[in-house]
Amino acid sequence: MLQAQHHDLSFDDFDECISPRPEYSGFDNVVESAISRRGFLQGILSVGAASFVTGIAPYGVSMAKASDRFGFNAVAANSLDTITVPEGYKWHVMAKWGDVLFDDSIPFDEISRGDAQSQELSLGDNNDGMDLFVKDGRNIFVVNNEYVNRSVIFGNRETGLPETDDDVLKGKMGRGVTVMEVARLKGNWQIVVGSDYNRRMTPDTPIEITGPARGHELLKTSLDVDGILAQGTWNNCGNGRTPWGTYLACEENFNGYFSASDASYEQTAEQKRYGISNEDWGYAWARIDDRFDLSKEPNECHRAGYVVEIDPFNPTSTPKKRTALGRFKHENAEVVIAGNGQIVVYMGDDERGEFIYKYVSDGKFSSGGDNSGLLEEGKLYVAKFNDDQSGEWIELNPETTGMQSQAEICIYTRQAASKVGATTMDRPEWVASNPNKPELYCALTNNKNRGIKPNNGGDDTPVSGPNPRPANKYGQIVRWIPANGDHVSDKFSWDLFLLAGNPDVHKDDKAGSTNITPANMFNSPDGISFDNNGFLWIQTDGKYSNEGDFEGMGNNQMLVADTQSGEIRRFLVGPKECEVTGATWSADGRTMFVGIQHPGEDGNSHWPDGGTSVPKSAIIAIEREDGGIIG
Repeated sequence: MLQAQHHDLSFDDFDECISPRPEYSGFDNVVESAISRRGFLQGILSVGAASFVTGIAPYGVSMAKASDRFGFNAVAANSLDTITVPEGYKWHVMAKWGDVLFDDSIPFDEISRGDAQSQELSLGDNNDGMDLFVKDGRNIFVVNNEYVNRSVIFGNRETGLPETDDDVLKGKMGRGVTVMEVARLKGNWQIVVGSDYNRRMTPDTPIEITGPARGHELLKTSLDVDGILAQGTWNNCGNGRTPWGTYLACEENFNGYFSASDASYEQTAEQKRYGISNEDWGYAWARIDDRFDLSKEPNECHRAGYVVEIDPFNPTSTPKKRTALGRFKHENAEVVIAGNGQIVVYMGDDERGEFIYKYVSDGKFSSGGDNSGLLEEGKLYVAKFNDDQSGEWIELNPETTGMQSQAEICIYTRQAASKVGATTMDRPEWVASNPNKPELYCALTNNKNRGIKPNNGGDDTPVSGPNPRPANKYGQIVRWIPANGDHVSDKFSWDLFLLAGNPDVHKDDKAGSTNITPANMFNSPDGISFDNNGFLWIQTDGKYSNEGDFEGMGNNQMLVADTQSGEIRRFLVGPKECEVTGATWSADGRTMFVGIQHPGEDGNSHWPDGGTSVPKSAIIAIEREDGGIIG
């Protein structure tokens, strides 16, 4: 079976193994082209420049002064199986996979790793995007549970795969979203077990379909003949938060759960663009649920890949899939209020060679008013980055794309973006908005196919613009500023805030930008978030071999950047084989919550419980020992 042969592949690599991209460039030619562009590359890097090239005010903060702004000494890279934070800080685990949520929950069993019933009543696995909401002094924590590690959750099985129907269902129940009340109990943050706010959303939870695609023929199934009520959300990666107090869960790698019992089933070209295949990733959902059998329910896959809005304060509310924001592998959803009151949502599509989008609401935000429709009606745009550091947002509508309807565009958003010639990007991860000025940052985590292969839709991936390195191993962060500081504007200017790299191993552009040093180097920036003071927190999901191109980088980590000076300092190193992802703060700013995902994914960690225990994804709480504010 394909999934058994490739059990250790990433989501993207698995998809590419099933649907290989044609190679269209000789690597030597790509490298020669890149070398000839080094002068251009220096021009688009923001670090060390006196001012932004398009006339934005100078940074105005020297590196020496910036050093005093951080208030902590950098943490050294390491490969330890624990959390490392700076001197003067402390951490503890607030919640971990399998922790009980309800009075009738079943405690985690280290031997069986639980069953479907226990998992449905407990915190899900592989926590990712997260946020904290406060109401009447109570802290409501919402966190995505992106996926499960087969080798861990099914580690009680010799095959490392689901062997019974209950195994399959257990895997399903490990995904989705967890809502839980948390509080300081006995000095540490903990789950309030049995709180009336506690809730699990899983791949079986009813979710209303809203926006242009609601009721479209492509969304109708035998269980939902009207195409208005989906079942479930899964593989939720990053998140967003609205000004009216709701949580946005972002469906990312949804495609790997569909398969076909009829081997002759032929996917449509549109389905192939999204990585839909007759072979799933080994979770076997179609074995117990016909929704995931393409030959029985060919439209079900069109009902996943959206942003889901959740009311954290109403455990009886029905979540809503916001189709107006498009369908793709959503990383996160960064929400801002434009100067005129319209809501703007910035989003990345996390796959090699895909695009960056924004949504602009038709209506305007009203503090204390009814904002429930602001994510239902609006305009969807895709970004084009020009080599002269200008850019434009191209509206995706029937006129610009030639597609039949806005509903079709919201279901086949990737195809729409390809039709208008948007810029293929190096895996757009989180987008973050500076709270103190109108500027956006997006982590482009890596792209081994840059300049080598097209994306899954056949679009070229040239070495150019904000994607300046071939076979990009390290990633970069692009920054853009809306014209006149107006988020609604369809024009912007851009530069590169950083190029990740290894200056100990390389002397060319793979060494990284000038703000990357042997003391702070890293690869694959993924999660990024701003604190209230305008510091950018960077989390990584990259190679942790500590060898070759990645020598000296150690485990995945979290760093802090001063975007005025460009200085970057390492704040945290995670345990072995983890990804550091998701960040939010307590209302008083004295606790920072950080996600540690899939520790020991290759079998070499027992974090956080130690001994011979099963490794568990977890949310940690970080505090200063003097009780001060973080960030």
